[in-house]
Amino acid sequence: MAKVLILGAGISGHTAALIARRKLGKNHVVEVISPNSNYQWVPSNIWVGMGLMTPDQVKFELAPVYKRAGIGYKQAMAISLHPDGDQTTDRAYVKIRYVVGELKDKEENVEYDYLINATGPKLNFAATEGLGPEKYSDSVCTYQHATHAWENLQKCFKKMEAGEKQKILIGTGHPLATCQGAAFEYSLNIAFEINKRKLNHMAELTWISNEYELGDFGMGGAYVKRGGYITPTKIFAESIFKEYNINWIVGAGVNKVEKGIVHYETLDGEFHSKEFDFAMLIPSFAGAGMKAYNKQDEDITSDLFVPNGMMKVDADYTPKAYEEWDAADWPSNYKSPLYDNVYAAGIAFAPPHPMSKPMKSKNGTQINPTPPRTGMPSGVIGRIVAENIVEKIKTGTKEHRHIASMSKMGAACIVSAGYGIRHGQAAVMTVYPIVPDWKKYPKWGRDIDYTVGEIGLAGHWMKLFMHYMFLYKAKALPLWWVIPE
Repeated sequence: MAKVLILGAGISGHTAALIARRKLGKNHVVEVISPNSNYQWVPSNIWVGMGLMTPDQVKFELAPVYKRAGIGYKQAMAISLHPDGDQTTDRAYVKIRYVVGELKDKEENVEYDYLINATGPKLNFAATEGLGPEKYSDSVCTYQHATHAWENLQKCFKKMEAGEKQKILIGTGHPLATCQGAAFEYSLNIAFEINKRKLNHMAELTWISNEYELGDFGMGGAYVKRGGYITPTKIFAESIFKEYNINWIVGAGVNKVEKGIVHYETLDGEFHSKEFDFAMLIPSFAGAGMKAYNKQDEDITSDLFVPNGMMKVDADYTPKAYEEWDAADWPSNYKSPLYDNVYAAGIAFAPPHPMSKPMKSKNGTQINPTPPRTGMPSGVIGRIVAENIVEKIKTGTKEHRHIASMSKMGAACIVSAGYGIRHGQAAVMTVYPIVPDWKKYPKWGRDIDYTVGEIGLAGHWMKLFMHYMFLYKAKALPLWWVIPE
């Protein structure tokens, strides 16, 4: 009997758990450790943040799904990893701490034969002074945050309707933050709602981001086919913002948030402030903060993780100049280089380098997005990691027949730009590959035939359909496995 232990129940971890359970016989154990009691479909949190969906429409309880599927589940937080066991046991284990109920704060060692670290990101609000829902800005990173954001945004709408002008600021809240897409999407939905309520004359809506230029999205931008023409995402994004009456500030690293004011540094080395009545700023991401120890109880955290807490995998982490980085540096099977039974999936793995060119201000502050790994890539990675582990268990092979390098993986992104069956809009963009490969595609960095962008009502229908389709899949309802990641 083999035991597969999965840390995290987000898109990547949940996918891995369902795949592993379906493909392994009943003689093997699949168990999930997560501090969360609910699964949430994160891409729809922006609709919660607009009051267009309730939290119950984007989440469901994990325990009943796992019980029905035959997956073990503990609502706890992983504290430390012991891949060699310790002086009392040779069995690898993870030390966990329960977070709810009668067992709250109790610690336990959970053994494993195979481990998938899918802990996702720690929302590192503390990295920027004053950032976050508990301080002076809002977030849509969780359904709880999004609910709070909508409460505050409604106050702005009421003030505008009463004749009081409002300044709304949306974007990134740290010089190295990622997830520009979610903030971009939220800004478009706010603009759509402002226009719908005929409040354009009362609103000043501004985008602020660490991107070198608009449309970078943390992936170095792209060239997309649109209407028969090849267009940089810079022009694509700028045209949408102009249409939606959104101003923008780019190359900006937010370093402090106070009540009603954001302070930021720009690449030219200047320091600025921007007043706001409502601000939704995405924080930087960090790893979950697990420690790692060897059999002698010596700290080996730096051997398994990079400094921000993301786990090292089969990538080339050799320090290089940006021009020397290669698409082949990116991981393909997500196995730890030190342990053959330890993997990291989704946001938990450490990227070998940014996709966007690293930029520093004249003061030496690094201001550029870190690579996005949310949504479709996380699901695909979770699936291939589970499939490789299943084959190892069943056949004893050491090979990884299933691979999912982001330098050979395509992705589709649907950015909501307004909600409504008849009047909604969404920008649909596909890229292939996600990580640009300038050797294989020297002109565009990607295959231009599969890198396209369009905006319209059909995109909104697609996003709405995907919301229900992927929640159906995540609930492991009949034939869930035929739905792709």
